[in-house]
Amino acid sequence: MKLNYIVIPLITILVAVLGNLFTSSGIDSGWYDSIAKPAWTPAGSIIGAVWTLLFILATISALIVWNKAPRSRRFWWIVGVFLINAVLNVFWSFLFFNQYLLGAAIWEAGLLGLSVVALVVLIWPISRLASALLIPYAAWVFFAAYLTYSVWILN
Repeated sequence: MKLNYIVIPLITILVAVLGNLFTSSGIDSGWYDSIAKPAWTPAGSIIGAVWTLLFILATISALIVWNKAPRSRRFWWIVGVFLINAVLNVFWSFLFFNQYLLGAAIWEAGLLGLSVVALVVLIWPISRLASALLIPYAAWVFFAAYLTYSVWILN
């Protein structure tokens, strides 16, 4: 078995666990329940299920790229953007749920969304499937950015 089949999923799990720690801090403190949210805010269980699916799709995408792409400049750009994306993903949870910085979280969500779009574009010439697997992630992040903006406006 190739090491990437262990390392890439472990990185995904690390991102999910760290993000969940920050998210839980805001939920457990009662802060999230106390703020105004739009009526169309998805239930926490739906948000969790969507993120789980998106992390699985992103992991599959990363594995396809790792196994298929030649070790070119583009490949290393993709690896770098995946790592930046991972940091941005965790950092949003930190800003929103741990620091309660709604305005900063909006900007950060925009950067997160742009990192996903960059991955879609960079990966497309290597694997259309790997690129397409990230489109739901991009759509969800832009939805989450709009939700963050709506929460900020209401509070």
